[in-house]
Amino acid sequence: MGEAAEQARDCDFHVTTTRKQLITAALPLQDHWLPLSNLDLILPPVHVSVCFCYKKPRNMTNSMAHETLKTALAETLVSYYAFAGEIVTNPTGEPEILCNNRGVDFMEAGADVDLRELNLYDPDESIAKLVPIKKHGVIAIQVTQLKCGSIVVGCTFDHRVADAYSMNMFLVSWAEISRSDVPISCVPSFRRSLLNPRRPLVMDSAIDQMYIPVTSLPPPQETTNPDSILASRLYYIKADALDDLQALASGSKRRTKLESFSAFLWKLVAKHAATDPVPSKNSKLGIVVDGRRRLMEQENNTYFGNVLSIPFGGQKIDDLVNKPLSWVTEVVHRFLESSVTKEHFLNLIDWVETRRPTPTVSRIYSTGSEDGPAFVVSSGRSFPVTQVDFGWGSPVFGSYHFPWGGNAGYVMPMPSSVEDGDWMVYLHLTKGQLKFIEEEASQVLKPIDNNYLKI
Repeated sequence: MGEAAEQARDCDFHVTTTRKQLITAALPLQDHWLPLSNLDLILPPVHVSVCFCYKKPRNMTNSMAHETLKTALAETLVSYYAFAGEIVTNPTGEPEILCNNRGVDFMEAGADVDLRELNLYDPDESIAKLVPIKKHGVIAIQVTQLKCGSIVVGCTFDHRVADAYSMNMFLVSWAEISRSDVPISCVPSFRRSLLNPRRPLVMDSAIDQMYIPVTSLPPPQETTNPDSILASRLYYIKADALDDLQALASGSKRRTKLESFSAFLWKLVAKHAATDPVPSKNSKLGIVVDGRRRLMEQENNTYFGNVLSIPFGGQKIDDLVNKPLSWVTEVVHRFLESSVTKEHFLNLIDWVETRRPTPTVSRIYSTGSEDGPAFVVSSGRSFPVTQVDFGWGSPVFGSYHFPWGGNAGYVMPMPSSVEDGDWMVYLHLTKGQLKFIEEEASQVLKPIDNNYLKI
């Protein structure tokens, strides 16, 4: 384990809810139904959380900060009305958003811990207590005051309604309204016709290799091996280490940092699998692709909802271990290449239409242990961490938190709140994989600590 991880203080703390309110949109809204698009329907009912830590506001009491957040939220929900509704089942058995201005559960809380004492390296022990458990509606918000006066803003939302791109738009708008910086820079579009299937439908058998009806999923597998239990950790990568990795991963053609990092991690996961007494033969890697730029004209890139696909590739573990990083990066580039097109997303929309109302899901979720280790890399490169300033400064820390369940791991690189060009990386992998990665890649992935965050 890295030195920073060893020094990270495992601080047990308690969070007490002091107030709970429903925040509704500031203007009356006409009740209406908003269907989920075919690209929303390929998401299972999972919740995603995001968390921001702020130093104690100057020239403002915490109660003033809370009121600012609530007033601005009510105004933001006028534009982002889907977040003020609730998901219900329609007559065909599919989820749909009832835009009835039910409102957002808004919790105020206190925690008996200082900002410097938070062990953010282990988000299961820290962030998990500072984001709300969503019980009702589409999104829940928790604002926690720490012992030192610092503020933590945590949100948990239903992934079927929004992807990270949509959530980022909402966060930036909420922050802009809090600072009285209006009109907001991003007005969301709920124009579902942008994702309508074609008539006649076009069938592409390649989609069958990527997605599967949930009725065909294998039963979930229980594990008794403690090393196989999934856990979350947070690391940072310095900009120069990323540049070195990209140079090493690029062969005759320069590849992106995301392709290079994904290949690097895939190689590490394969190396760990090769140490198993009964090693797996194969491993899978999926990468989340945003289809907005492919599907929509520039003026529609504020579309609110899911516009995602998860292409993935499988390789023999022997090849991943023994062949050079540049070879693995080319494998990643090739399976991405076929899915970053407008045609892929149109085909996926049509494919879902042929399966409705049976829910479908990416095959990477359904990987059984006999298939070898699998994980998905999402891209949080547009995570607007420095822009989520509610009027008392940018956060000293911000991260997504997504312990999604299932057998496959999940990885989210995000821009650092500290240094331009650095990355923060959320890893949700098995404990055995995390331990191995820390031992093998300590020069690249460094555990988040308060010295790096300057708090």
